Amino acid sequence: MKTSLPSAILNADLVSQVSPFWYTLKDQNTITDLYTPANPSVPMCVPLQSMQAAGFKIIPTITDNTDVNPKTGAVSQLTLSNLLANPLSRANIVKTIFNLVMQNGFDGIDLDFENFAYVDPTSTWSTTQGRWVQFVSDLSTALHAQGKILSITTPPLFDPATGKKGYYVYAWSQIAPIIDQLHIMAYDYSTSSPGPIGPLAWTTSGVTYALSVVPASKIYIGIPGYGRDWVTKVIGTCPSLPINYTKAVAPGVVSTVVMHNVAALAATYGATPIYNQTFAESSFTYQKIYNGTTANGSLTTCTAYRTVWFQDAQSFTARANLVSKYHLGGLSEWTFGMEDPTAFQAIRVVALAIAPDSVAASLSADAANIAFGTPTHVVGTFTLPDKSPAAGIPVHLQTQVSGGQWVTVQDGITGSDGAFAATLQLTQSTNIRMFTDGSYQRLEGDTPTVTVNVARVLTWNLAASMKAGVPYSITAQVLPAVAGIAVALNNGATVQTDASGKAIFSVSNLAPGFVPYQLSIAADQQFSAVHTDFVTVWVR
Repeated sequence: MKTSLPSAILNADLVSQVSPFWYTLKDQNTITDLYTPANPSVPMCVPLQSMQAAGFKIIPTITDNTDVNPKTGAVSQLTLSNLLANPLSRANIVKTIFNLVMQNGFDGIDLDFENFAYVDPTSTWSTTQGRWVQFVSDLSTALHAQGKILSITTPPLFDPATGKKGYYVYAWSQIAPIIDQLHIMAYDYSTSSPGPIGPLAWTTSGVTYALSVVPASKIYIGIPGYGRDWVTKVIGTCPSLPINYTKAVAPGVVSTVVMHNVAALAATYGATPIYNQTFAESSFTYQKIYNGTTANGSLTTCTAYRTVWFQDAQSFTARANLVSKYHLGGLSEWTFGMEDPTAFQAIRVVALAIAPDSVAASLSADAANIAFGTPTHVVGTFTLPDKSPAAGIPVHLQTQVSGGQWVTVQDGITGSDGAFAATLQLTQSTNIRMFTDGSYQRLEGDTPTVTVNVARVLTWNLAASMKAGVPYSITAQVLPAVAGIAVALNNGATVQTDASGKAIFSVSNLAPGFVPYQLSIAADQQFSAVHTDFVTVWVR
């Protein structure tokens, strides 16, 4: 949190969501919190509040640790696969993950279950695949019912036609319709021997296969904020004292180097990183001397020849350009805080170049107050930043009544003038809005809300003259016709309408003269107030 969180917040203009690496699945009913033991003095709520204040969606990552024996540390194969095969234990895992999301108010969950790929034999993948797909489907159903996001992180897969399938156990084509995001771990290409971390052609192959089976907007390219430093050759005898280098400095030994430390490492040993256009990564070699003594106290020295590969600002640009080229969802860095600041600036340059246009939206209605039964005409107008019409884009008209949910009542397409017009027959006072779909080229355009107040129709019959001392009836008719509407006469009398919408008053004037009458209905949640004009009656 000391490095990752500040990095994410500093670059919040580029970041839509974060996946804190905080949880691991221990068994079908248990998720272990990795955060608290590592940060005992800083409650989880502290970084959560910071991330939420920055506007990030919080989609924690959960890993699979079911294969590890908690007592011995021994690793067993197929533990999670077998749990997913059993409907009861599979349901328990779904419930356990679902409860974690709901109880903490997270926006979703990211599954980074790697033991299928790295612990279980490939011979078991065809069996595990169906179990995995069913589990993802069950979890997706539970999360989506609550509006939560399901993200999946996996190593790359490749087009089977090429003869190189990759980690096909993850079944991208089968889970594509039921997940919201696919994060491709486009790194760790070279591990045991020196080479690029995630060469561009290899990354592109994984992306293009993903595009053939997964919607582009769901695909994210994983980029590494780290590199690797391999020992390729050792001359001399490495010391065992004061530090034992006999095993740590040997051919084939590899260590991790963080991107923002690479420049200093190269400078320390007089090396110059060289960018490889083919791999879209940089590398350099250097020599490091280790002095000390052997176990018997004799002076000794050894020289290690080392090779470093890493991704830098140019590398991140190349991968950001893939997002642009294929209209992908974005990039995923493992992990925030490892990168050099120039790398994020390189992404920012690409992002600004491909940023979707904003859409200005306005909405007008032909009247703010109408009578029940009167149609109202609304027009939404959408324009691009250069003031040109946003023509030919999908638009949705929604209404909301009495504080209820927004409901889509009409879909359409903006015209050549960027406008969409509709006629509504409103049955009560209504909030109205329109919005256009967002796309890779354009942001969603949302109009302000317009309120149209609807008043009941109130009519009446009234004698032009009355005879003093004689009772007369005044009949009011209210539309819509429902029972129980209170109609008030200006003499203080109030009568409830019957089922036909009628309210009947009895009036009597004892003295001759001129008497003004008016009927009214007060406003409520559904309708605005309404009243008749004053009518003066001659009492003779």
